Amino acid sequence: MKAILIDPETQSIESVDISGHEDIARLIGYDTIESDEIGPEGDRLYFDEECFLRGATGRFQIDNVVPVSGKGLVIGTSDAGATLRDAASEPEALRQRLKYL
Repeated sequence: MKAILIDPETQSIESVDISGHEDIARLIGYDTIESDEIGPEGDRLYFDEECFLRGATGRFQIDNVVPVSGKGLVIGTSDAGATLRDAASEPEALRQRLKYL
């Protein structure tokens, strides 16, 4: 399924394909995963729950969601985040909502 990987260290946003929850940890780099809803279409931002404790480099914020340190992954969801699906957001539209800190 289609997801969007955000890397604040290189300030890049790219479309990636994932097959399930195990790919989230692999792409973010950690298995302590947390997520926040980032839009009415069901997209969620997945990130390392301990990102500030680890001292990850690079920070970003989407809209008014709490800032994140380290990589983040935007994935579409349904069933309150229980089911993953293609991200509704497009990389360019997401870039307009994103700020690097």
